[in-house]
Amino acid sequence: MADLIVFAVAVLLAEVFAVSAAGKIRGRTAFAGFAGSVPRLVPRLPARPAAVAVLAGELATPPLLLIAPAAGFALAALLLAAFGAAIGAALRTGRRAPCRCFGTSAAPLGPAHLVRAALLAALAAAGAAGVLLTGPTGTLFALLGGAEASGLAVAAAAGSALAVVAVFLDDLVFLFGDPGRI
Repeated sequence: MADLIVFAVAVLLAEVFAVSAAGKIRGRTAFAGFAGSVPRLVPRLPARPAAVAVLAGELATPPLLLIAPAAGFALAALLLAAFGAAIGAALRTGRRAPCRCFGTSAAPLGPAHLVRAALLAALAAAGAAGVLLTGPTGTLFALLGGAEASGLAVAAAAGSALAVVAVFLDDLVFLFGDPGRI
């Protein structure tokens, strides 16, 4: 059962990071918008190198989750902790830069973004712990061993459903909450 939970979390994180990276590399304008938001979040970082580093980490995470899950979960946890720290610092100082998490969103950063980053970081850390408890060697599929196809399908569907919630958080908050408090 624990191996299926780890698989579901890997699917969730792989999809979130893939969508996030795709939103940033779909064109020069999208990447420029993301790079331009970096100084508003963390003024001391050079925008372009920081944006390239984030993008490289986001691109590396999905394949790492498959071929070296302990490293993939660790990288995901590190990136998400950094995102959370940047969002938290921006909120503390009143900087309400638009969230460029998945590309072009104009929604300003808010507490929901901080909660999302914290929850995803906690899931990534739990995934890393789960992999280490079941054995740190091998690919994700090797760790799944004798899992039945039906269990894998349910775990993949659960991870995908949670990824949709994470990716479309701004829209969900707008629909079901106060759009001014995203």
